[in-house]
Amino acid sequence: MALLAGKAVDVILSDQRMPGMMGVDFLRAVKEKYPDIVRIVLSGYTELKSVTDAVNEGAVYKFLTKPWEDDQLRGHIAEAFHRKGIEDENRRLNTEVQTANQQLATANRRLGMVLKQKQQKIARDEVNLDIVREVLEYLPLPIIGLDDQAMVVFVNSASVALFSRMGLMPGCELAYALPSLHAAIGDIRGGAAQIIEIDGAWFSVTCRAMGAQSQSRCRLITLMPCEESP
Repeated sequence: MALLAGKAVDVILSDQRMPGMMGVDFLRAVKEKYPDIVRIVLSGYTELKSVTDAVNEGAVYKFLTKPWEDDQLRGHIAEAFHRKGIEDENRRLNTEVQTANQQLATANRRLGMVLKQKQQKIARDEVNLDIVREVLEYLPLPIIGLDDQAMVVFVNSASVALFSRMGLMPGCELAYALPSLHAAIGDIRGGAAQIIEIDGAWFSVTCRAMGAQSQSRCRLITLMPCEESP
């Protein structure tokens, strides 16, 4: 037992009759402290009952009867080392699987946290977008949003009040509903204002490209009524 405490052992072959302690009692003690060691006992038929009890309770992996044949004994010992190698490999693979499962669980938790944060950000962005849309909706100035193909994607209440009878609505082409405005915005650069006439009324028009802080490719047109023509 002192030797086992300081040295790694794979297989123990013990006689049943030993001074101070019977072989199966020794192997029971080994099983309690070092259960991974493969344990073999040599015994005569007179000790068969005690040895078979030890085998049945798992204290002994195999017992060999006396007298033995050397080649057969070597074969049993080789088999015991092979068994120990398989058990060690199984434990190693089990450890790797447990480690991989723990890493996967950790990755899943992190992914879940990232997903939750993104969902929270999307929810906040949706709230912010609703606020912006509501602000634009109730501004007293006509505001029109265009996509990169000059298709109308947004009109606020002021725009609807002034131009709905001319066919201005989300989904229409600006060139069809307000051709003079469509022609003018092509010449507006850098947010500068241009005075144009629409259906007998004059407006100071600005057109700003969006996307400075987003991936938007839209343009936002603001119209301010003018008292007189330029």
